[in-house]
Amino acid sequence: MRRAEQQQNVIGTCDHGMLCVDDRPGHAMTLLRLRLASSTPRGWVDAVAVEAGEGGWVQLRLWDTGEERWVWHHAALTGSLEAGDPVALHEAYSVLAIGSDRLNVAQL
Repeated sequence: MRRAEQQQNVIGTCDHGMLCVDDRPGHAMTLLRLRLASSTPRGWVDAVAVEAGEGGWVQLRLWDTGEERWVWHHAALTGSLEAGDPVALHEAYSVLAIGSDRLNVAQL
């Protein structure tokens, strides 16, 4: 069986344009975190963006339950995420998928 290849973009820069060296939740995406999230399909939940704030805070509403979740990323996502946009959140590895982009987020 041949696996389908899917292009994914990892967001790893800080607001000032340099690579972020901090790999804590909400900062740079490590290859290990990305690989674990990509290879563990049961951890993903579908959601809709409710609000993307200037300080990196993003409010999500889960599709299945309507539950509200907040995540944070060190770079403001206001330019790449609008209210109503579909996203996916990997709850175990704190990865937010916005289209083909993958971000390391802190879950609150």
